[in-house]
Amino acid sequence: MTATTERESSTVNNPPLESSLADTATTDSFIPSGTGASIFGQPTNSRENPRGATSAGQPAGHHASHDTSGALSHLAALEAESIHIFRETVGELEHPVLLFSGGKDSVVMLHLAAKAFWPGRVPFPLLHVDTGHNFPEVLAYRDATAERMGLRLIVAKVQDYIDDGRLQERPDGTRNPLQTQPLLDAIAEGGFDAVFGGGRRDEEKARAKERIVSLRDEFGQWDPRNQRPELWNLYNPRHQPGEHVRVFPLSNWTELDVWNYIADQHIELPSLYYAHDREVFEHNGMLLPVSPVTTPGADEPVTTRHVRYRTIGDMSCTGAVLSEAETIDDVLVEVATTHITERGATRADDRLSEAAMEDRKKEGYF
Repeated sequence: MTATTERESSTVNNPPLESSLADTATTDSFIPSGTGASIFGQPTNSRENPRGATSAGQPAGHHASHDTSGALSHLAALEAESIHIFRETVGELEHPVLLFSGGKDSVVMLHLAAKAFWPGRVPFPLLHVDTGHNFPEVLAYRDATAERMGLRLIVAKVQDYIDDGRLQERPDGTRNPLQTQPLLDAIAEGGFDAVFGGGRRDEEKARAKERIVSLRDEFGQWDPRNQRPELWNLYNPRHQPGEHVRVFPLSNWTELDVWNYIADQHIELPSLYYAHDREVFEHNGMLLPVSPVTTPGADEPVTTRHVRYRTIGDMSCTGAVLSEAETIDDVLVEVATTHITERGATRADDRLSEAAMEDRKKEGYF
């Protein structure tokens, strides 16, 4: 039984990017300017007066790359670095793939990849490890985005591994730690030599150790002692047969950078990222949704709360946060004032032990 299934997207009458990206050309061909309208369409929670829009109605993202002095803004510098990483990796290696879950970091990463290779298509497929416990809204967004952009979506399903006995359900019910084997099998089956991921150094201390281009051995495992220096933004993705590299174009971004970029570029996200009413119950200090895979215990009363999600993983291990942030402006204020990382606040899989993330990374997880 194969580890993955593929969703083929029709490319007929389905251009690789929205036509608004035709305005991205600048005198500096290396750094496309902002587009105003996102390649993912207008956001469902956009402002009445979009961020940066002028009275003449120019695209909101038009000013993203340069200020009046010709210097790069902070966001434009991050964008340029990420685009450079995409282009260098694709130029050096033969079979890249991009991890795409429909979460905000993977959405921003795909937006950057589309800019990097415009006016051509994104030159690699998308890969998602589906635990079977994902939020339906996010899966619908994932599929719609791949279809709209005409990209091949490969889905590796944890459920297939449970059904045929290669994996067993965990006592705690969470499936996030079970993603490693399907991921490694999908990489091997696809012959992928570079895997783009949306990890950021500000998320968690194990990820803070990670290089932008991270070498993985023939077993897909990460050895923090066996990594290359990255002086002067020089990246070395070369590796031996059987090895591959994980590449993190958003390494130097923060959560606030990601949200500022989403606002600047008018990037649409799944609705879970904005405050909404949802039935939840408190479990181990987190607000979990009432769902077929997360059911409250007898001593865990269900209440309807106004919540949103800062990060999105399994329903069984991703907690919501109480929030009134219904618009992107509200989210920006909320993120700017928080003192807890998104994973530290809402991810049960990172609470399994002091070194939970690092242990999983050494086994082959992102």
